[in-house]
Amino acid sequence: MSRQLSLQCFGATREVTGSCHLLRIGGRRVLVDCGLIQGTPEDEARNAQPFPFDATEIDAVVLTHAHIDHSGRLPLLVKAGFDGPIYTHAASMDLCAILLKDSGYLNEREAEWENRKRERKQLPLIEPLYTMADAQAVMHQFKPLQYEQAIEILPGVRLRLQDAGHILGSAIAELWLTDAGEQRKLVFSGDLGHRGAPILRDPTAIQEADLVILESTYGDRAHRGWDSTWAELESVLLGASHERGNVLIPAFAVGRTQELLHAFKLNYDKWQLDRWTIFLDSPMAIEATETYRRHVNLYDKETRQLREEEGSPFDLPNLHLSRNVEDSMGINRIQSGAIIIAGSGMCSGGRIKHHFKHNIWRHNCHVLIVGFQARGTLGRRLVDGVKQITLWGETVSVGAKIHTIGGFSAHADCHGLRDWYQHFKGKPPLVLVHGEEEAMDMLADRFRADGVAPVFTPKAGDKIDLFDMRPA
Repeated sequence: MSRQLSLQCFGATREVTGSCHLLRIGGRRVLVDCGLIQGTPEDEARNAQPFPFDATEIDAVVLTHAHIDHSGRLPLLVKAGFDGPIYTHAASMDLCAILLKDSGYLNEREAEWENRKRERKQLPLIEPLYTMADAQAVMHQFKPLQYEQAIEILPGVRLRLQDAGHILGSAIAELWLTDAGEQRKLVFSGDLGHRGAPILRDPTAIQEADLVILESTYGDRAHRGWDSTWAELESVLLGASHERGNVLIPAFAVGRTQELLHAFKLNYDKWQLDRWTIFLDSPMAIEATETYRRHVNLYDKETRQLREEEGSPFDLPNLHLSRNVEDSMGINRIQSGAIIIAGSGMCSGGRIKHHFKHNIWRHNCHVLIVGFQARGTLGRRLVDGVKQITLWGETVSVGAKIHTIGGFSAHADCHGLRDWYQHFKGKPPLVLVHGEEEAMDMLADRFRADGVAPVFTPKAGDKIDLFDMRPA
């Protein structure tokens, strides 16, 4: 067999979601991430398309973290014939058990709703993208690892995970690939965390690489400082308290929800949170928070100390956990004094839409956007200032004040991305992924101005020969 070392990018190419990268090492195949595409209905319809490679030929998967835009197509990969191991951090495996099951449930529910309409029109019925059973079946293929644990996952393929500081268990993947007597070291950043973020450690600095594959979500902007972020959050909450309305916070179940609860605990008195009743209205976020409680060894120094002195960093005296539909519906009767944290984080589904229906038209309502909003999502339209939204066929006016708390991001900003890369010796070639075109191109220009060459911004299907670091 002829020698072969190549990287082919199939997802998160000049867009943020759907991470999926194929490595060929001689006759072996390794997939790094296998995520769902999120955004408009047209974008999400692409998830049902066949993979652009033979799933039966994949020998192993390396999963950088549990977020669904990195893990969400794993059940489809298995359905298509992949039967090999999935290597990821132990905490990511625990979170995937929650997130993939929930994704399967949503697929089943969406297919059920669509089929009700199709039956009335006597149209052919559809199958869900995958089911809860499909999601649970994938978990048998997971192989949990710890940070800094080096392992040969295939002949000629060695893997080591390092802390990416993005969400619990998020990893930078160091991969040593050997074929025909030559070795190349690739470093996949995964999603890099925002330095100084609560709970988790900062991203690990890496020094050696022949090629770096770097996310670029916020490649075109800088986050405001953490002190400014906390001050803005305090100002919004105190102002909302005087207006006697409710505060709605669409939040990702993994990562952002735990950061919010932690911030509320640290600032409980200062932000006068005793005036509020706080609801965590997301069964998935409740489960994820329990997972965060278990993995204490992954906390940063400050959070470990807080836990020793005051107990769990996520406990509040006025926090109510809404585990079932009846609990959630009960919140809708509250017109004042509630802080409601609910999914989904981009407002594309979940319980937050029900709270919008009951609150967003009120002028004393406040909506806090505390995470990235992909193009085509309801959250993005709210950020862009839309005056009306459609919920289950009904047009609802947006009377609420929309606040974008940009500094709360779990992603590194343009400075954080460049700072992390600058730890590498010799300015290795760079592949930018996981970013919208404007952000990616601006970051690429900045790296080129820094003397980095080449800098690749691949389109879907583009391949790089790892022997000479050129497009194949």
